[in-house]
Amino acid sequence: MSKQKVVLAYSGGLDTSVILKWLEVEFGYEVIAVCIDVGQTDDFEAVKKKALATGATTAYVVDAKEEFVKDYVYKGIKAGALYENDYLMGTSYARPLISKKLVEIAEAEGAVAIAHGATGKGNDQVRFEATVKALNPYLKIIAPWRMWDLKSREDCIDYAKEHGIPIPVTKKDIYSRDENVMHLSHEGGELEDPWVEHNMDMYKLTAKVEETPDTPEYVELDFVEGEAIALNGVAYKPLDLLMKLNELGGKHGVGVIDIVENRLLGMKSRGIYETPGATILYEAHKHLEKLVLDRRTMSFKQSVSLKYADLVYDGLWHATLRECLDGFVDKTQEVVTGQVKIKLFKGRSMVVGTQSPFSLYNEDFVTFGEDDVFNQADAEGFINLFSLPLKIKAINRAEKELKDSKKDVKAI
Repeated sequence: MSKQKVVLAYSGGLDTSVILKWLEVEFGYEVIAVCIDVGQTDDFEAVKKKALATGATTAYVVDAKEEFVKDYVYKGIKAGALYENDYLMGTSYARPLISKKLVEIAEAEGAVAIAHGATGKGNDQVRFEATVKALNPYLKIIAPWRMWDLKSREDCIDYAKEHGIPIPVTKKDIYSRDENVMHLSHEGGELEDPWVEHNMDMYKLTAKVEETPDTPEYVELDFVEGEAIALNGVAYKPLDLLMKLNELGGKHGVGVIDIVENRLLGMKSRGIYETPGATILYEAHKHLEKLVLDRRTMSFKQSVSLKYADLVYDGLWHATLRECLDGFVDKTQEVVTGQVKIKLFKGRSMVVGTQSPFSLYNEDFVTFGEDDVFNQADAEGFINLFSLPLKIKAINRAEKELKDSKKDVKAI
């Protein structure tokens, strides 16, 4: 009788290495290890060899970097999605794409289940499983952290040593990291105490602000319908452009945040996020929108951005509402075309200039100098009408107070 196949979301790290062996030893599954390349700096050939050496019958490495940036990161930038006004959600965008690839391989291999290494306390379990259910509700999901007797990463280290699994961490280097071309996150260890200042030595993408250049660097981004297409006059594909911005932003210490966020499951967690290139993109795009979108559209889009961020963070990439919001966002982006000039200096990405053929800014109307196009006396009528409700309210209040005072006099 042939063994049942399980597709494992595999990274070669501590958790998924232990899970691979655990699925084989405890349940007798035939494990298919799948590593989705979304821009993490791994030796994928070594990851593949390690999976096979650990017990996988088949190992895949899928290059999804271009799709990740074009169809996920760029959508988030256009939407202006920022979770709790801080987090650009590099992990949140990667999970639905990774899950999509896992489902495709599971269907091709005839697997009965998909396994992942997300913990029972975190958001990723929801993101993985919601996507799998949306794409193939008949696949079983195996989440070992909700099932086994191992209670900590230290337990996993001991299990790995017991079964001869080489691991990339020690009990002294205990950070949990997630990396892709959009960001690198750090959690765990001393970060679990929000009073403790984080150690900047953990940075891998970003220079410490104290070690950044003492001279600012100016860059220019070209956007067409909300998507960045060129840097300093040179055209790039989305992936190449983001990688170039990561290099520039990282050199100047741009895009590091230390935040306590609200997880979907109701608890708070602390994370250090390095997001250099996407931070530059986000700031540039936001300022270009301010130049070309009218007040009411911008106001409504801000509420859309918040809802979009919540949906992505919560793992609801395939929700009908998220797809509908894309329709609104795409309509707004029809005029988000132009150039943005950015100053990179000492950890900041400062927009210092914007221009667009769709600009709603007209110097003839807003100048403080003499002009022939705006009659300032017209403002009086506008103010009278605009403030009319306030005036009526004040009149009513005054008349009521007068009536009340007359009643008081009669009573005396």
